[in-house]
Formats: sequence, structure tokens, C-alpha cells
Amino acid sequence: MTRAACVALLALVLVPAASAAAPVTGPAGGTRGHLAGAPFAPDTAPRLTRAQALERFLATAKVARWLDRYPPRPATDATFDEATRRWTVKVWSGRAGQIALGKVEDGDGRVVESWVGPQVAWKMARGRDGAFGGKVLNAWWVWIPLSALFLVGLADRRRLLSLHTLDLLVLLSFGLSLWFFNRGEVFRSAPLAAPPLLYLLVRTAWIGFRGRGPAPGISWPVWALAAACVFLAGFRVGLNLESPRGVIDVGYAGVIGADRILDGRAPYGHMPVQDGRTPCGPADADGEIRDRIQQNGRCESSNERGDTYGPVAYLAYVPAVLALGWSGRWDSLPAAHATAIVFDALVVLGLVLVGRRLGGSRLAALLAFAWLANPFTAYTLNANSNDAIMPAALVWGFWLCTSPWARGAAVAAAAWTKFAALLVAPLWLTYPDGLRPRSAARFAAAFAGVSLAAFSLLLLEPSLAGALRTFLDRTLGFQLGRHSPFSPWDWGQYHAAGVPDLKLLQRLVQIAVLALAGVAAVLPRRKGPLELAALTAAILVGFELGLTHWFYLYIPWFLPFVVLALFLPRRPA
Repeated sequence: MTRAACVALLALVLVPAASAAAPVTGPAGGTRGHLAGAPFAPDTAPRLTRAQALERFLATAKVARWLDRYPPRPATDATFDEATRRWTVKVWSGRAGQIALGKVEDGDGRVVESWVGPQVAWKMARGRDGAFGGKVLNAWWVWIPLSALFLVGLADRRRLLSLHTLDLLVLLSFGLSLWFFNRGEVFRSAPLAAPPLLYLLVRTAWIGFRGRGPAPGISWPVWALAAACVFLAGFRVGLNLESPRGVIDVGYAGVIGADRILDGRAPYGHMPVQDGRTPCGPADADGEIRDRIQQNGRCESSNERGDTYGPVAYLAYVPAVLALGWSGRWDSLPAAHATAIVFDALVVLGLVLVGRRLGGSRLAALLAFAWLANPFTAYTLNANSNDAIMPAALVWGFWLCTSPWARGAAVAAAAWTKFAALLVAPLWLTYPDGLRPRSAARFAAAFAGVSLAAFSLLLLEPSLAGALRTFLDRTLGFQLGRHSPFSPWDWGQYHAAGVPDLKLLQRLVQIAVLALAGVAAVLPRRKGPLELAALTAAILVGFELGLTHWFYLYIPWFLPFVVLALFLPRRPA
């Protein structure tokens, strides 16, 4: 019995072990033949071949038309991204470099993105909906009524068929260029901006040198203009706040610069960068990770070229950043919104003061209305850029234009925001009746004082000489050497058949504008506010006409002075 029990016990132990050790000769699964517990491995191989992806992209009408401008058989490449299941296609041609970029859906072969020419390097040339100014303002049902209000409010209803009406229409005609820009058609939008700039240059220069007829008769009562101003001001601020993430890189740069100043550093050479920095945030739609750990140990959104402006462009943001702070990210940036709103309001207040001084309540309301009803000043405000700072400084200086101290301080504050204002310095120096030693000394002293105050932020750096070199390299060095498709002058960079190279003509225009700035300083020998406003407008418009990188945000630079040239009385009231 004992032996039998031991044999039975041994059998119970060994038989299951032998069964477990036996080789599996069939699938370890159910009767349907599925492997039990084995994960399904997806097929990651692309459906299209590299050649097929290239063929689909190159056959796109838009791409084919652009490639027809280049020699045949350009260099091409196509890479497949398993995560997005898309092909990225690139095309190069000799000196032109990369001339086309796109994405092809692997599943059905659709070309979902196709960018050519300037659209390859410039995302803002691709026609992104509401990227500047917001979707609401750019909508036709807002832009057209606002433009109509500007025209109806400022037109002389007794003389509708007049040069004055043409002036107003020209100011609004930039909207046609903007329409093409919003569609991503840069080769149409950029040329369409040149004729109105040229017209305004000639028109304001003529007024400055030869004078103007009687001011147009605006019959709207003051209370109606004032009520419209209140409504428009509220509407514009509401639009600004309705788009909390509507801050473009320019406004973001101002916030960063102010933050650096408050941290005891100059903005120049200390912008957040991507290269060599550890990512600390998610990728955007293009797979780019902007958020990186910076030298200060903080996670910040990059803005490598944010330090290309004058020091006042960053000092102006210090109060708002001090009050509202900055998270380090390119988020809603309340400090940028606040600064844009404040300087927009300062322009309006300055125009009211100018109007009160030179023409009474009606002119004050009219000038404020002209700024508030113009769609491009709303465009600038809604983009939360820094482009209202320079005109604000000049308008306030114009209000006190009889004081050389005020003129010198205003030109310095404007010039060290946007360097374009340096061109009006000779004109404002010699106002009203030429170069007089005492007046010139006061102007120069005020200019120097404001300049020293502005550039004192360079003392935050260990080496003043090094800080100055960095400033020159990051500002003037960059601006003078930059390429851009947003004016026709630099289109030669694309080396495309049928696209002109206008660099020589650009140089001639720039020389002519410099000559204009010099002549305006001495002629006419006796100037009043009308001549000062008109010639200031002409110089600023001429500067913009010769710019390689021109944009709609620059229209507010000259708009106050064009309006002053059109509406100021020939002799102060």
C-alpha cells in the first residue's frame, strides 16, 4: 500500500511537469486560430513610394507653375513620417535654394500642403486666416463698414469729386493689397502696396513744399464725431481683448525685453532661443518645439530675433510687465495687450490736443476720429505690436512743436523705437525758420538727454563696449541685411524667370528719400504746422516705400501726419 501510494504521488507530480515541458505543436489559441495573448503588429510601411509622393506633389498646378520658372530636373527629396503618415517633399534649384515645400497624405495620395517661393521660408506668406489683426477684424463684414465709416466721416460732402476724396480712398486702398496677402498671394499683395505709398509721398511732399487749398469742409457736428470716437474706441478695445492670443512676435518681443530689463539685463543678445536648448513644451502643428530651457534656467518660448528694435521699444513695456508679469510662454501676454492699448490711446489723446491747439474742438474730434476709424490702426492694435509707440512720441512732440526741447525729446523717443524717425530729425531741428544756434542747441540737448536715458539700459551688461556691439549687430546689422518678400525690391533672391530684380531701383529710391529729408530741412525757409506735418509724412512714407521688409503695421507710422496734412488749417486758428 505504501509503495502504491508513493507511485501514485510521484505520477501526480511528474505528469503535469512533463505536460508543461512538452513542445507546442499547434497554435496556442482557440478554435478560430487566433494567437492567444500575442499583440497585433501594425504595418508601418508607407503605401506610396518616394517616387510616387514626388510625382503627386510636382503635378500640383501651383507647384508646376512655379517650377516652370526654373531649369528642368531640380533636386528633390521626400521623407516619410510614420507618426503623421505623411510625406514631406522638398525641391531645390541652384542659387535659388529651396523653391518648393509640401506634404502628401500617404493614405490617399492627396497633396495637403504646397508652398512655393516666399511661402517656403515665410509662414506669414502662406495666408493664415486672421494671423494678423484677428479673424473678426479681417472679416469683410467688419473691414468694409469700418472703411466706409472712415470715408463718410472724413469726406467733404460738398465736394465729393475732389482730390481730398481721392486722398481718403488711397489711404483705404491698402486694403486691396491686404486682401491678397491674407490669401497668401504675396506677388500680388506687395506690388499693390507701392502705388498708394508713392501717391502719398508725392501728395504730402507737394503740400509741404507748395501748400494746400482750404481745409475740407466737414459738416458733421462735433457731438456726432465725439460719439463715434467713443463707440470706436470701445469697439477696438473689445476686439483686442476678444482675441487673448492675438499677440504677434513684435509685441511678444517687447514683453521679453522688458522682463530682461527688470532682471538686470539688456534685451540685446538675451532673447529666448531654440538652438541647443532642452525642450520643455509640446510641439506645434509643424512639429516645432518653441518652449526651451534658457540660460536663466526658465522654460521660455523662443523669439530669436526679438531684439531688433530700439531700446524705447522695450522700455515702453516695463510698466505693464511690472504690473502684469510674464509667464515665460507665448501665451495671452496681458502686458502686450495693455501696452498696445495704452499707446493707441496716447496717439488719440495727442491728436485731440493737437486739434484743440490748432483748430478747436471740431478739429480735435476730427483727428481722433480719423485714427480710430482707420482700419489699419485697428489692425495694428489688434496685432498687439509696438507700432503705435513711434507715432505717439511724434504726435506729442508735434503738439509742443514750438518748443525745441519737446521736438528733440520726441524725435529721440521715436527714433530709438523705430529708426525711421531719425530721418525727420533734420526737419524738426530746423523748424520753424531754419537752423538757429540757440534753438538747435536746445533740440540737441533734449535729443541727447532722451538718448542717454534710453541707452542707459546697456549699462546693465558687464561690458558697455560689448553691449554696444551687440546692439548694433542685432538691430541695424540685421535690418540692413535682411531678406524679405513683402516688397518687390528683394524678389531677385528667388532667381525665378519673370520675377524682376529691383535692387538698383531700390537704391535710387532710398537716395531720393535721403535727399528729400535734407531738402525738407531747409525748404521752405519758413514753416508752419501744416508744412511740418506734411513733410514729416512725406519723409516717413518715402522711408517705407524704400523698405525691403514692408508691412501693413507700418501704416500708423505716417497716418497721423497724413491726416494732419489734409485737415490742418493753412494758418493756426
